Amino acid sequence: MQAHVLNRLINDWLARAHPVPEQAEAEWSNHGVALLPLSSRFAAVRMSVELVHAALACEVSEQVPAALAEELSGPVIHDHRATGPTYYALIQGHAGLVWEFGDIAPCLCGDTYLGIPRIDRRRPPGTYWAVPPRYDGDLCRPQAVRDLVDRGRRQLDRGTAVVVR
Repeated sequence: MQAHVLNRLINDWLARAHPVPEQAEAEWSNHGVALLPLSSRFAAVRMSVELVHAALACEVSEQVPAALAEELSGPVIHDHRATGPTYYALIQGHAGLVWEFGDIAPCLCGDTYLGIPRIDRRRPPGTYWAVPPRYDGDLCRPQAVRDLVDRGRRQLDRGTAVVVR
């Protein structure tokens, strides 16, 4: 399948998370990011850059997207918030109901909105896909995200986290 057709399918799938999909399309056109509600379509696990880098033991930040793609096999958003860089792994919406890492990596769902980048935003500045969706409906496996968070937490607790350049 051609890349532009696949991107269109993914874009349509993401836009349908919005009560008015045309508004999501307009936000992507005007701002490059659309605020989409997290619901039954997908939830997002918010992970600090320190947690992710500790879990992956990557010494170079440019290696992180490839390592995340391999570990999570699903889409991950990178956002540079006022509180620092953050990753969001998209998972099944119902997985947040039994999420046990809320203290270090909360699962956002319900009445929460998340800035979702346009499918072609794959580099900074701003919010972008560290790992873009590969097809419509693509999500990270919740267990893979749990394993990553748990490994990162253990590394941070031990004080053996790698410093990323």
